[in-house]
Amino acid sequence: MGANTVAVTDATFDAEVRKSDIPVVVDFWAEWCGPCRQIGPALEELAAEYAGRVKIVKINVDENPDSPAALGVRGIPSLFLFKNGEVVSNKVGAAPKAALANWIATAV
Repeated sequence: MGANTVAVTDATFDAEVRKSDIPVVVDFWAEWCGPCRQIGPALEELAAEYAGRVKIVKINVDENPDSPAALGVRGIPSLFLFKNGEVVSNKVGAAPKAALANWIATAV
């Protein structure tokens, strides 16, 4: 886990994501998922670049099955963009940093 992203669990999901004052990107990932590990560094950099404007959190689907189930996550990595506690956008699969940045920019 990097210094810029926040680890979230099923127990802290509402507090960290749904009740956030700023938009939140949720990265549903797992240790065994190669594409998840591919986008990890880009998400860390984006978390630093958007600090204070967008929060980027990661939730391990193996350890926290309830949140992805509630949102209908089928494949990982799955990225969900929350604004005011609601999902405004989501994308599945790895993408280059520039594409992730453009997607996140739609929320700020």
